[in-house]
Amino acid sequence: MIELTSRQRKLLEKYAQSMNPVVMVGQSGVTPAVEDMTDKSLASHELLKVSFVEFKEEKRELAAALAEKCGAAVVRIIGNKVILYRPAENPGSRKYEKELSKI
Repeated sequence: MIELTSRQRKLLEKYAQSMNPVVMVGQSGVTPAVEDMTDKSLASHELLKVSFVEFKEEKRELAAALAEKCGAAVVRIIGNKVILYRPAENPGSRKYEKELSKI
């Protein structure tokens, strides 16, 4: 799992502020389809928001489990939205690495 400093979290949170949720957790919860969609979205975007429409009380545990399954880090949980980050596998296509390494 990726370890982020508080400054790195703050920077990633700033980038995610204008984003819309890409993945929604509904009445079925965190299913393999949700895990697969999250994994594919992280592979292409690196940073994304997950919205909890249902299971709002368990969002912390579910977000941590989802992040662990996808090899990502939970940047922040704000309301019923979770920000996840995982750097791209190809170092040449990483969007946020330069900014995060400066901190």
